[in-house]
Amino acid sequence: MTVTTSTPLGFVGLGIMGAAMAKNLLKAGFKVTVHNRSRGKVEELVAAGAQDGGSPAGVAGAAEVILVCVPDTSDVEKVLFADDGVIHAIKQDAVVIDCSTISATATVEMAQRVRAKGAHMIDSPISGGPQGAIDGTLSCMIGGNAAIVERCMPVFKAIGKTFTHIGGSGAGQLCKACNQLVNTATMMGVAEAFALAKKMNIDPYKVRDALMGGTAKSFVLENHGKRLLDGTLAPGFRSNLMLKDIKLALAAGIECSSYMPVTALGAQMLAALCSSGRAELDNASMGLLFEDLSGIKR
Repeated sequence: MTVTTSTPLGFVGLGIMGAAMAKNLLKAGFKVTVHNRSRGKVEELVAAGAQDGGSPAGVAGAAEVILVCVPDTSDVEKVLFADDGVIHAIKQDAVVIDCSTISATATVEMAQRVRAKGAHMIDSPISGGPQGAIDGTLSCMIGGNAAIVERCMPVFKAIGKTFTHIGGSGAGQLCKACNQLVNTATMMGVAEAFALAKKMNIDPYKVRDALMGGTAKSFVLENHGKRLLDGTLAPGFRSNLMLKDIKLALAAGIECSSYMPVTALGAQMLAALCSSGRAELDNASMGLLFEDLSGIKR
């Protein structure tokens, strides 16, 4: 049966992205029960019309579709399978939609455990950043059973604008790994180009303007590049989270023996960036590391 606004939803993980997504579900007319480790976010959503689930299991007991948006693989495992986890109260034929960015291999294993309880799991990592989450224009990279994905389309349409069913369980996570490796590679190119311009005493803003008019134009150049030049580097998407994501991409490549020199370099550069005291800054701060290594004083 297709999900409608009368279908009770749950949401676990009310960070920058999750809180905005949950609010958009409320705006779309869904009843949403929420849980988060920090109480402040729960209270904020309750004030917006949500119900407090008290725990992941409490959320599952109140919902037929449960969205999860937490930082890493171990966090998803805890939400689903800890003593107070979703799995202990999940309803028959309910659906878990995991919007986190985690291991594709672990996703397949977790989906099997959810199916053993008579429920379903979709992996749907997201792209579009905090503003996309606020605006409801996220890109959803979806893995899982096609019929279950179709059933949940009203939920996806409340949080996103672009929806691509990539394939079976884990395919969405693998696609997100591809997304992050392209973003990281592009950001390194932008950072290197701006550092070169500065070393040659050329205005990097003008270089950016010129590149935006040619084949080098990209979302990263347009948005992250400007953030770098303006020095507006509050996250955003933190450097340490991008490092986590690029490590997932690299691990996937190692697992299937795919040649990934760009990803390997990206992992090294992001590790260096985080070690330079910028782990909590936006990943566009990669440019600061290139400036450091080029001897550029800001």
